[in-house]
Amino acid sequence: MRKSLVLLNLLFINAFALEINITSKEIINANHSYVSSQCYTKTIDEKNPKIVSNPCFTCHSLNKEPNFTYEDYDVQESYDFPAPATKNPFTNLFVDRSKDIAKISDDEILKYVRSDNYKDENGEIILAKKLKNLDKNWDYNKNGKWDGYIPDCEYNFDNEGFDRTKDGGYTLWRAFGYYPFLGTFWPTNGNTDDVLIRLPKIFATDESGKFDLEIYKINLLIVESLIKQKSIKTFAIDESKYGVDLNQNGKFDTANEIFFKWNKPDYDIKTDKLSNFSMNYVGLAKNLLIENKVFIAPGLYPVGTEFLHSVRYIDVNNDKTDMAKRMKELRYGVKKYWQTYGDLSDTGAGVIKEKSDFPDRTDQYVGNVETGLNNERGWFFQGFIEDKFGELRPQNYEETLFCMGCHSNIAATADSTFVFQRKFENDEFQNGWFHWLQKDFSGIKDMVLKDGEGEYAKYLALNNAGDEFRGNTEIMDKFFMDGWRKNQKMIEKEYEINQANPGAKMDRSWKLKPKAMEILKNDISYLLMPSAERALKLNKAYKAVVDEQSYVFGRDVNIKPSNKCT
Repeated sequence: MRKSLVLLNLLFINAFALEINITSKEIINANHSYVSSQCYTKTIDEKNPKIVSNPCFTCHSLNKEPNFTYEDYDVQESYDFPAPATKNPFTNLFVDRSKDIAKISDDEILKYVRSDNYKDENGEIILAKKLKNLDKNWDYNKNGKWDGYIPDCEYNFDNEGFDRTKDGGYTLWRAFGYYPFLGTFWPTNGNTDDVLIRLPKIFATDESGKFDLEIYKINLLIVESLIKQKSIKTFAIDESKYGVDLNQNGKFDTANEIFFKWNKPDYDIKTDKLSNFSMNYVGLAKNLLIENKVFIAPGLYPVGTEFLHSVRYIDVNNDKTDMAKRMKELRYGVKKYWQTYGDLSDTGAGVIKEKSDFPDRTDQYVGNVETGLNNERGWFFQGFIEDKFGELRPQNYEETLFCMGCHSNIAATADSTFVFQRKFENDEFQNGWFHWLQKDFSGIKDMVLKDGEGEYAKYLALNNAGDEFRGNTEIMDKFFMDGWRKNQKMIEKEYEINQANPGAKMDRSWKLKPKAMEILKNDISYLLMPSAERALKLNKAYKAVVDEQSYVFGRDVNIKPSNKCT
């Protein structure tokens, strides 16, 4: 039955590119596409049930407050879907892209990925011009203007990661380096990408309302400390200048760290006001916090925080692979309203009750193509994606639905986001504030976990692969011992250890090549970046999806049909 459906989809989308109604909320494929394709992976080996591949732990884990995602850890052991979602809607996973790849020459695809679809020859942002002169087919509420985010990042970063305008000003977007999230976000699995953060202007102004770059830097560090819920090293800051005890030593002196120590503020029931904050912002935001016009809490961003995430092709230069100029997608998120710990706890409990009372009801998300979709935790997410000509266009409702499951109800996020808590700190290039076009992954060490094992190393060991669908044979060949699947004695030993203590550190040398793992320990690029040959194939395979406009059937980059998912 599945093969028949795949064939029908193929015949249709190869004959005609899907015509996407940008403003429509009608579903073409499935209203449960918020469940990510990775969730349909097969975790038990068909030939040996003692070989268990568990990429699920990356997203579904024990929650850390104020992420009140209850019972998420249990999802590692079961397909916890409403009835309609038990059917995998992402039929593109089962498409063989070999013929599509063969049709495109290396020179053609390189010319394509090196062409800029974000800015024109005059350096103007193409999409911004289109949104300011709005096509009626993009106008959801027919009011003649775009009511969502209009791209304004110049992608012109200085030596502190700040995005600069043509006249030398600041857009307030700031790029940061981070450990890419596990598996699907590694370039070797199809995409390069970046993430930028921007706080509201009030966090970049002094108490008189004047722009102050140092105040913005400090407030970004304070937010980083709050999101990570840990102390953060910083440049020397004169606390007396800002009237905030950043290092929490009881006096105003020179702070070299943002010290994380949170005490619950006092609440006056008569005035409905909070006071006596143990951590504070600086500048105008400090005064607004005292007035309760902005809020602060561990694990939460202030209202108005924005993230910009470009997803790109892979460039190839002299057999070296890197980030391409061409964007596949431009994703945007903004926090529009505040939820307290109590609010978030109620939201999490409500999800559990909903699943109990209506186990087969799919999730519903409010929003539209312009404003984005609301995740019920304060955030709206919106995106732009390539049209059949390679120009960026708004995603429609169903295409945006694809983003919502990951940014809603999983334990791996911090205030609905994935990577700011994974940001590099002051022991890395430019103190962690840089764009991937300024520095690549070379020489970056694998993140060491509490048990002493590298994070990426543990992922390889527990997943038995470098991607959720176990289709990246390049990683298999590079990191895994030949014939390890026949070592039944060690397979059973590993199985028993993981049953008793999931993910426990153990000798992996029988399965993973020691030399390759030693290289990974000191240089994550050895794992993350594909070979030139693989990069070209990945680019070509995805270009076929662009030509088809078949994103609603899945946008994962696969060269061969997957046989490791349901």
